[in-house]
Amino acid sequence: MATMQDKTIKTFLPFLFRFFFLVINFMASIEKSNAHIHDVHENMDMVDDMKDYLPFSSYGHGWTHSFDGMEDEGWGMVQRKGNQFVVGGQPFYFNGFNTYWLMIFAVDQSTRRKVTEVFQEALSVGYTVCRTWAFNDGGWRALQKSPSVYDEEVFKALDFVVSEARKYKIRLILSLTNNWEGYGGKAQYVKWGKAAGLNLTSDDDFFSDPTVKGYYKAHVEAILTRVNTYTNITYKDDPTIFAWELMNEPRCLSDPSGDKLQAWIQEMAFHVKSIDPLHLLEIGAEGFYGPSTPERLQLNPNTFAGKVGTDFIRNHRALGIDFASAHIYPDSWISNSITDEHIQFVKTWMQNHIDDSENVLGMPVIFGEFGVSSKDDRFNLTFRDKFITTVCTTQLNSTRSGGSGGGCLLWQLFPEGAEYMDDGYAVVPSRSPSTSSILSLHSRRLQLFNSRCSWRCHWGCRKKSSEDWNHVLPHDEL
Repeated sequence: MATMQDKTIKTFLPFLFRFFFLVINFMASIEKSNAHIHDVHENMDMVDDMKDYLPFSSYGHGWTHSFDGMEDEGWGMVQRKGNQFVVGGQPFYFNGFNTYWLMIFAVDQSTRRKVTEVFQEALSVGYTVCRTWAFNDGGWRALQKSPSVYDEEVFKALDFVVSEARKYKIRLILSLTNNWEGYGGKAQYVKWGKAAGLNLTSDDDFFSDPTVKGYYKAHVEAILTRVNTYTNITYKDDPTIFAWELMNEPRCLSDPSGDKLQAWIQEMAFHVKSIDPLHLLEIGAEGFYGPSTPERLQLNPNTFAGKVGTDFIRNHRALGIDFASAHIYPDSWISNSITDEHIQFVKTWMQNHIDDSENVLGMPVIFGEFGVSSKDDRFNLTFRDKFITTVCTTQLNSTRSGGSGGGCLLWQLFPEGAEYMDDGYAVVPSRSPSTSSILSLHSRRLQLFNSRCSWRCHWGCRKKSSEDWNHVLPHDEL
């Protein structure tokens, strides 16, 4: 007769076998995951070794975007976590571009194809973010013909741009108006105000006149609440949109103290967030330091930059602003012949904005525009490639430590056949193999970083030591 002890053993023996089986499988899965992570290390080396034989576009439709968890079921909203952008809880560092005229080209069927070609060119070098205009105030092919009066065909063209970006898994930063007269901007709003009988004396009244501010607020609401006619998704709910931008390169020369522009930023940030609390919001500033940080004024490219009414630190402390922005134009900001001073300025300018964003503001920073004009005889292709390499390297150094350097956007990317729109800064990847190689390599490294961190975080990782990142992302190869 079996004893009570025998019965107990027989009862629990099957459970013990199952327990040991689960433990063995769990340990095997960890080993497999570690092997996968090791493969990512090897893939980095393999990608660099094969860069001359395997163009980015050849595998772009395969794993280019899947590393970021951006398959259709994971096409989540970009969010901010401390000083990083995140998607689905994982870091999202990006390489991006500007093409401001996408909406205008999408209006006409004869030029709409160029919008698709831009995104295809972007995919060929691994870009994941595009900055473009969501405005055209008055004038030819105006989106907003007069305050709150819109051309539906132009609005449908913007719908197409957003839907096409989603198709190619490229996120959009949509700028809502312009400081400059191109495509209307604040000057057009002031013209509308004058036509309505307002006593306005300066384009900078855009920032202070209640009626004109009301025009702008109505435009913001019209864009954010628009239901896309291609996707049936409201703009404020669409994760294709990375962020809203209040204005392209705001300046207020009439008030060097910066008070007028600061008040406008605070008011409009609150307005945007009251309509759309989900998307990120940025100002669109050039990054000039202002009166709130007199010790930083020497970092500006010239003395005039500190008197245009903007203030990098103060502006980005406004409630509702999620990340900082700065632009980089050494060719037009520094007016001397080609010397190492230009490249040194780029390094110093970027590093100080990254450091201030991380240590003072506690938020990511993007370099929303950077470029060199081919129309300036002082700057040749060799200089442009060196300049772009410097921008990429500086961002990558921040990425390697999980820093605030969230992304940089080239001004600007063009497809073939659109050169008549070129302002001198256009890069056509198919015609610029050396530049394309630099941009593609930077994209690959950022995506491999995002991927590696994503895999590691499944097992509760923390930021790796600089020695480890040196192995994974050897930045000096740029």
